[in-house]
Amino acid sequence: MKLTIDTTGKTFTVTKAVEEKKDQNGRQKADRNTNELLWSVQVMALDETGGEVINVTLAGNAMPKVNVGSVVAPVELEAMPWATNGRNGVAYRAKTLNPATGSAKS
Repeated sequence: MKLTIDTTGKTFTVTKAVEEKKDQNGRQKADRNTNELLWSVQVMALDETGGEVINVTLAGNAMPKVNVGSVVAPVELEAMPWATNGRNGVAYRAKTLNPATGSAKS
């Protein structure tokens, strides 16, 4: 199940440089449907209740151009709950990260 996140009123700041999302053999992963390369970007999501650091996956054949410290606006941010072998969590994915202008927008 994918859940779309309303980013209105939230600020997203890049906290770690873009990295290739790799498989267990050290090769860069690709999207199963589009075959585009996958990238991981760590961001801090902040609103009036506090902040949380999340890793957001992006797909594209060129490395996303975002810098540490940049305030960005995720486009079509989704949360995907998962559970495997007794472990569970939430994976985040966005279509892209745009430079934020003013407050964060959905």
